[in-house]
Formats: sequence, C-alpha cells, structure tokens
Amino acid sequence: MQESSASTDRLIRIGVIILTIVTAVIHFSLLFPDPVFILNGLGYLTLLGALYLPIPQLQPHQKLIRRILIGYTLLAIVIWAAIGNRDLIAYVDKIDELLLIALLVVEERRH
Repeated sequence: MQESSASTDRLIRIGVIILTIVTAVIHFSLLFPDPVFILNGLGYLTLLGALYLPIPQLQPHQKLIRRILIGYTLLAIVIWAAIGNRDLIAYVDKIDELLLIALLVVEERRH
C-alpha cells in the first residue's frame, strides 16, 4: 500500500507541475509584453519552484508555500472574474487554475 501511496503522490506532484506551467505559459502569452501578465506567470513559476525544488531552507515551509500558491491562484481567478476577458483562452486558463487548486488541496490533505 505504501508504494501505491507514493505513486499517487508522484502523480499529484506531476499534475501540479504541469498545470502550473500551463497557466504560467498562458499568462506569458497574454497581451505580451504586458508586465502584469509576465509578472503573474513568473509568480506561478516562482511558487512552483519554492514548493518542489530541493532547497533545504524552504522544505519546512512547504505547507505555507502550497497555501500561498492556492491563494495566488484564487486571486487570479477573482481578478479575472472582475475585469478579465471572456474568451476561449481565458476559460481554458480558469479550468486549468481550478484543477490546480483542486490538486493542491488534495496534496495538502495527503500530507
């Protein structure tokens, strides 16, 4: 059962990485070179790196970093709901972000 649990954790982590990179790339592509979208994409990648890169100083803070990434993603959704474009790429990104939040919450509960 332990191997199955480790496998599930690995799949969740891969999912979080893929979803975060997808949303970062989408933000980089939006209205490029608008600095707001570039910074938003960089924020996603920075939080992803802080969460998973083997940086000893950050390891004890993974729970906090995960929660910050959840909040950051929720904030992006709220801002989009208030002032964002209603086009296909935006809806794809929101689905991606909602899936990202879901996986992060699942990962949080497993730890």
